[in-house]
Amino acid sequence: MPDSTPFLGAKNVSQIIANPTQQGHDLHILQDLNFTIEAGESVAIVGASGSGKTTLLGMMAGLDSPSHGQLFLAQQDLSQLNEEGRAELRKHQVAFIFQNFQLLPSLTALENIMLPLEVKGSTGAKAVAQKYLQHVGLGQRGGHYPNQLSGGEQQRVAIARAFAAQAPILFADEPTGNLDTETGRHIIELLFELNQQHQTTLVLVTHDLALAQRCQRRLSLTAGKLAEPTDA
Repeated sequence: MPDSTPFLGAKNVSQIIANPTQQGHDLHILQDLNFTIEAGESVAIVGASGSGKTTLLGMMAGLDSPSHGQLFLAQQDLSQLNEEGRAELRKHQVAFIFQNFQLLPSLTALENIMLPLEVKGSTGAKAVAQKYLQHVGLGQRGGHYPNQLSGGEQQRVAIARAFAAQAPILFADEPTGNLDTETGRHIIELLFELNQQHQTTLVLVTHDLALAQRCQRRLSLTAGKLAEPTDA
């Protein structure tokens, strides 16, 4: 770990959970992780189910705290921030794309995209949201609710929402996991097209080899331990 504060990174990070059934046999979800991610990089976190990928992604975003070690988000040491401070940092620095889309069912596609912009107090939220809805090919579907959209369309709305927020860091958790192969391929193309345009720092968890290979680097987790970073 360099002396300078990394843009994103982990220093000696472990996550240990007490085993309620076997005292003294704690569960080591993550073990002594060290890595840095530079601004503008695209990095895939890969590994088998249960290897700790989603746990790590959540901690990198400040949604949970490690048992040991330090995590850095946008050059901020998350251990030095309280919950309110972490939430404020996320509001301005982070956007998310989830496997299950996480669209609010009571809001239209356009309103779902507008929501994070309005939370941030951005002006012209509707015009910005309409622009990104058009960009993902759903310009005529803004008035539709999530249950009126296919899975691929819902994920496109989620991608539009993430990029419309203009956050410098984008975390994606299995963004093609609930999609068929062909739809997933289209989503991958859209994700990286927008990422290249915006020069976002992209960190994603995936089982999808095609998606992982599109990233500049892969971080491979095995039983909570990190293998040497590899080029994709």
